Amino acid sequence: MINAIVMMLVLGGLCGLFLSIASKKFAVEVDGRVEKVLGKLPGYNCGGCGYAGCSGMAEALVSGESKVEMCKPSKPDVKAEITAILKEEA
Repeated sequence: MINAIVMMLVLGGLCGLFLSIASKKFAVEVDGRVEKVLGKLPGYNCGGCGYAGCSGMAEALVSGESKVEMCKPSKPDVKAEITAILKEEA
């Protein structure tokens, strides 16, 4: 019984170590502007822009695939703020 417990602790430690190394090696850098734009979007997830939700729209805006005018529920002043965020450097 003790051997099984020790073996499970060792295996758990090795798996944890492997996952820790893998998470650092395969980490994906995310553009910080996506979170800023997502915070400015209304958050209705209506799909009126042609994307599944506001997170998809934010990613498309930052990558340049879409335009701010596609978000119909956003007010003009919010669209201006989003445009200012998109002009920032990545």
